[in-house]
Amino acid sequence: MLSACGSGGNNPSTEEKKAKGGVKYGGIFRENETEFYRSLYPQNITEVVGHRIVNQIYEGLVSLNQADLSIEPSIAKSWTVNDSATIFTFTLRKGVFFHDNEVFENGKGREVTANDFVYCLELLCKKSASNQGFWLFENIVKGAKEYYEKPSAQTRENLGITALNDSTLQVTLENPYAGFLYRLAMPFCYVFPHELYEKKGEAMRDIAVGTGPFLVKRILQDEGVYLARNEKYWKYDEFGNQLPYLDGVKFSFIKEEKTEMLEFRKANLEMKHRLPLDAVNEIIDTTGQLKGEYKKFELQQTTELSLQYYGYLHVNSIFSNDHVRRAFCYAIDRKKIVDYTLKGEGVPAYNGIVPLGMNGYNNDAVKGFSFDPAKAQAELKLAGYENGKGFPKVTLQINSGGGRNEKVAEAITSMLKENLNVDVVITQLPFAQHLENYETGKAIFWRAGWVADYPDPENFLTLCYGKHVPEKVTDKAYLNAFRYKNPAYDKLFETALATTDFEKRNRIYEQLDQIVVNDAVMLPISYTINRRLIQPYVKNFPINGMEYRLYRDIWFSQTQTIK
Repeated sequence: MLSACGSGGNNPSTEEKKAKGGVKYGGIFRENETEFYRSLYPQNITEVVGHRIVNQIYEGLVSLNQADLSIEPSIAKSWTVNDSATIFTFTLRKGVFFHDNEVFENGKGREVTANDFVYCLELLCKKSASNQGFWLFENIVKGAKEYYEKPSAQTRENLGITALNDSTLQVTLENPYAGFLYRLAMPFCYVFPHELYEKKGEAMRDIAVGTGPFLVKRILQDEGVYLARNEKYWKYDEFGNQLPYLDGVKFSFIKEEKTEMLEFRKANLEMKHRLPLDAVNEIIDTTGQLKGEYKKFELQQTTELSLQYYGYLHVNSIFSNDHVRRAFCYAIDRKKIVDYTLKGEGVPAYNGIVPLGMNGYNNDAVKGFSFDPAKAQAELKLAGYENGKGFPKVTLQINSGGGRNEKVAEAITSMLKENLNVDVVITQLPFAQHLENYETGKAIFWRAGWVADYPDPENFLTLCYGKHVPEKVTDKAYLNAFRYKNPAYDKLFETALATTDFEKRNRIYEQLDQIVVNDAVMLPISYTINRRLIQPYVKNFPINGMEYRLYRDIWFSQTQTIK
């Protein structure tokens, strides 16, 4: 059992180990999330909490570099691409084993083969309520769409996913696609044993067996997830030390940011992600430097590849009217929200839905919504609701997010009342229920945030692709929950996917972003500035724009005391 679960002490498996190269073994990395995860099943990961947990348990063919988000080898030690950039051939490394689990003979995890990837990636091309990742392969992998729509022996034979032998996997694409390796780095493409899926099925929400540096020891609903070091992990550092350095990881789920911050200050957490809004001025000065007692911690900061926004349900009678949508977009003062409500933890979203910091993307080419009450009132008048007269009361659905979502919602609903004379009431739901509601068309106006799955504008613009919209409004729409459809947008989006020239593709992305603004698909609020505090003894934990975390590389410079 993890030492963090009890009264303290070190894991015997690492306390006797001596690392080379100046690093150290041992310790439990303790982090907090303000919401409990929805699922740990890789093909059903649609929110950041589940993503951050499964990143430590499962792996895929490739992964992201935690420092610069570039693609690097994982279970695939190498790969080749043919001249037409449509055939990817991956060579798997030997000696990668699944975690020990009762689903295996004698409870011992077996070695991963190319057939395991065929099984999982083929499963990603099958219709299922728990499969939220088919969009990764749709119209990208050869035969994926046909197999998804009409599974049969023939469509399976035409699917471009093949094991050439136990250590070689080949994936064939319909057309060249520059971002394919980034898609393979997502949790949807992580490998898991067929024995687990066949025996546990939907129970994989809470049962996880991967190949990663940590394995699940215990899960307590709404309280904690406890991971232990995988003693059979395959990866070694440049000095020959077996990873991970840590004994384990503990995820807690304290909902209130003030309490979470107190636990960090008491050294009961190794990291505090995002500064509490009520305490920002106490923690940092006007130049962004730590103040007073907080100087002993390390402040990490970067522009996050994420967008905070409110979504509209376009098939609803109110928000099907584009003038209403535009009225709301013009009626909010984004700068005031960022400066006073978010205390500087963001940049006003004046330039569409693609966040700042994307390589080669010109945000200034996209003209977004300014704060303009006169335009807002004019748009509402065109919608038939001059000065808000006759406009129905609307419910804004949010999740807590440690308290900051409530503060932003209060500010925005106040601005809508002041500038449009419309009444918007706020309802707050647990995170999992919140997601379920707006993905199944039960909410007409909701709070959401999108953090990049991979550093490409396409990952944001795909939110508005019409072919992600299911037939029924009650069917789940993980992507394009707005139910927005625009044939011109879809055609241009498909052109972008097929464009291999980097500069030309970015110019098309900018056109798509402008269409999203012109049609007021959603209400963009802010691009996030990511700030986090870490304890001074935490080493080798760089920040990045996706808050992509790999705890296998972290080590502690001093012995940890767990109370």
